[in-house]
Amino acid sequence: MSSYEEHSLRKNLFSIGKLGYAKGDRPNVDCILCGVRDKNEIVPNLTIAETELSIVSVNLFPYNPGHIIIFPKRHIIHYLELTEEEALDIHRLTQKTMRILEKQWKVQGFNIGYNLGKNSGGSIPHIHEHIVPRFPNEAGFLDVLSNTRIVIYEPYQMWEDLKKIWANEPEIV
Repeated sequence: MSSYEEHSLRKNLFSIGKLGYAKGDRPNVDCILCGVRDKNEIVPNLTIAETELSIVSVNLFPYNPGHIIIFPKRHIIHYLELTEEEALDIHRLTQKTMRILEKQWKVQGFNIGYNLGKNSGGSIPHIHEHIVPRFPNEAGFLDVLSNTRIVIYEPYQMWEDLKKIWANEPEIV
């Protein structure tokens, strides 16, 4: 069996709320991330920090503990629409996020990237970078026995923890 076939057979345990989200049961707004930016009360908001240009947020449905998204405040669909200033701002926020996660949780690796367009798995029409911490020995017995993944960090608790840590971390110049 190819690794693609193995991955496509993987089962995921996740919150019931994610199932509704995956099926399209989302707040009735034009853009979820713009709703976060505008602090729309019908949109879950897990913002850790923001700058003039960007927002750092816990992913509402994290793949791993510490799964963060960073996105420009300006509504942008295509990566090439980013200004140099926005790209540099996101880069600096990425570095700060990585430093915090490495220091606090002893993270030893990361997957960092964008899912651009529906064919790449992108589900939100507003670009956003994912930072997914990777840990040693991530595969647990459920991964091995039933090809099932469990995320053990509740996103709202992660949000509370990371907001406190973020405020004490020095800025990158």
